[in-house]
Amino acid sequence: MASVVFYFQVHQPRRLRRYSIFDSEPNYFDDWRNEQILRKVADKCYRPATRLIRDLIHEHEGRFRVSYSLTGTVIEQLRQWAPDVLDLFGELAETGCVEFIAETYYHSLAFLYNRQEFIDQTKQHCELMQELFGQQPRVFRNTELTYNNDVAHVVEQMGFDAILTEGADHILGYRSPNFIYRPPNSEQLRMLLKNYRLSDDIAFRFSNRGWPEWPLSAERFAGWVDQINGNGYVCDLFMDYETFGEHQWADTGIFDFIRALPGYVMAGGKNDFITVSEAIDRYPVVGEVDVPHMISWADTERDISAWLGNSMQSNALHDLYALTDGVVGTEDGILIDDWRKLQTSDHFYYMCTKWFADGDVHKYFNPYESPYDAYINYMNILDNVRARIAAAGARAAT
Repeated sequence: MASVVFYFQVHQPRRLRRYSIFDSEPNYFDDWRNEQILRKVADKCYRPATRLIRDLIHEHEGRFRVSYSLTGTVIEQLRQWAPDVLDLFGELAETGCVEFIAETYYHSLAFLYNRQEFIDQTKQHCELMQELFGQQPRVFRNTELTYNNDVAHVVEQMGFDAILTEGADHILGYRSPNFIYRPPNSEQLRMLLKNYRLSDDIAFRFSNRGWPEWPLSAERFAGWVDQINGNGYVCDLFMDYETFGEHQWADTGIFDFIRALPGYVMAGGKNDFITVSEAIDRYPVVGEVDVPHMISWADTERDISAWLGNSMQSNALHDLYALTDGVVGTEDGILIDDWRKLQTSDHFYYMCTKWFADGDVHKYFNPYESPYDAYINYMNILDNVRARIAAAGARAAT
C-alpha cells in the first residue's frame, strides 16, 4: 500500500509599508495592501480550496485525509478580514480527518539566532492550534522546512513525535523519500520527507504547457503514486496551499484535478490518504538520515540561501536578533509583537539577489522594486525599533 500524505502550508506575512529615514511613527505594516492581498487569496484559494477539501472528506466518508499548518500571521489576518475562512478550517477540524501541525507562530528563522525565541514562538503556535481547532500538535515543521540535526534535537526535546523536511537528493543519496526515517541520536522523533518531484508536478509544473506531461490528469498522477508500491510506504506531497487557485489558477483545471484525485488513488483499495501523525503511527522507521547542514524546500538548491545568501540578509537578521534583550526587556507587548512580526522570513526573502532560475518565485507578491529597496526599508524600521527601546529605557529610568 502507498499512502498519500497531503500537507499544505497556509501563510501570509504582514508586509511592510514604505518607511523612510524621516519616519518616526511606530506603524510599520502596510495593512491596506495586506488586506487587499488577503482578500484576493481568500477568494481565489482559501474559500474554494477549503470547501473542496471539506466536500471530498464527506464524499469519501472520511477516507480522504490531509494535514495543514496555518501561521499565526495568516490567522491574525483571517480573523481581521476573512473570519469565514477560519470557520471553514474549523469545519475541517470537526471532521476528524484533518490534522493541524505546529510551527513558529511568526513563520520566523528564530532557530538560527535565538533558541529560546524559537521555543517560545512554537509554544505560542501550539496554544493557538489548541484554541482554534482543539488539537495539540504532535508534528512540527520549521519555517519553509528549514532543518538540520540540531533542529531535530531541539524539536524532540520539546516533545514532538515527528518533523517534516525536504527530501533533498544531496541528503538522501540513493535512498527514497517514500519511507519514514529518524535523525541521528534520536530516540523517538521521526522524519517525513517531501517527495519534491511529485509535489512539484502539482505545485509548479501543473500549468506548464512546455512540460512533457502536460496536461496532467488525476488518473495519470494516481498511477505514479501506485508505482511507489514496492519502493516505499508514503507519498509525501507537501506544498503551499496557494497552489490551488493562486499559483495555479482555477482555469488551469487544478480544482478539477484535486476533485478527481482521491477517487483514482483509492480505486481498487490498494492506496489511501492519511495525515502526518497517522503515517508515523502506521509505518516503521527504516533508517537514519544525517543532515549536518541546513536544508529547506526553497529554490533549486534546497538550502537557506534564499534568506541568508547575501550580506544584506545576514546584516538585517543579525541586527534584528541583536535587539532581543532590549525589546523583551521593555515588557511592551505591542513592541514585542511588532518585533516578532519583523522576524517573518518573507522580509528577508524579498532581499534575495538570486534572480536566475528562481527569479519568478522571489518576485511573487514582492512589494519592492529591488532587493536593495527591501533592505533599506527594513533597516529604516529597525532604527525606529531601537528608538522605541531607548525611549522605554528612558521612561523606566525616571
